[in-house]
Formats: sequence, structure tokens, C-alpha cells
Amino acid sequence: MKRLRRRYLAVKIDCKDEIDGKKVVDTVLSSTLKLFGQYGASKTGLTQIDYDEKKGVVILRCFHTALDMVRAAVCAVTEIDGKPVALHVIDVSGSIKTLKKRLSGRKLV
Repeated sequence: MKRLRRRYLAVKIDCKDEIDGKKVVDTVLSSTLKLFGQYGASKTGLTQIDYDEKKGVVILRCFHTALDMVRAAVCAVTEIDGKPVALHVIDVSGSIKTLKKRLSGRKLV
């Protein structure tokens, strides 16, 4: 059996209002459903790992084969709970430790 490799995405949330981290994942998953259907969304394995409200960064995990689909779904999000929002993929890594190390060296304002 093949091992499923994972990728971790750091996503910056640009919004004037505060957004709940769980809502971000739900919205990205909904966007994936709209773009790729239920079968495509089931292949992503999308989950939330961490959310930093102060920096406005959420870390998502997906399967490496679905990375392009998740990136497209993140870019397609324009609003969360009726609030206009822009989501940007800052960085992608194969491990959480490396991703957090890269993020700590960046100024995310």
C-alpha cells in the first residue's frame, strides 16, 4: 500500500473583520466542492492544523496529489459569512515544523 504524503499550506486571510478559523476551512471545502465536485473534494483530505488570529494565518493540510486543487479552491474564495475576504497561499511545505520556521522569519502584515 502506498503511503499518502501530505502538504501543509500557510494561508493569509485579508479581511477587516475577524474570521473564525473553522469557517475558513468550511469555506475552502465548499469552494472545492463547487469547483471539483464531491469526488474531487474527497480526494483532498483537507483539514485545519493551526490558526493564528493575530497574524491572520491559517495552516491547512492536504494530500500532495490534491495540492493544485486546494490552491485553486483557496483563490476562488471571495467571502466568508457575507464578509468580503481575500485568501493568499503564502507558503507550502512537506512538514509543519519547516513551514512554521519559514513563517517565523517573515513579516506578515
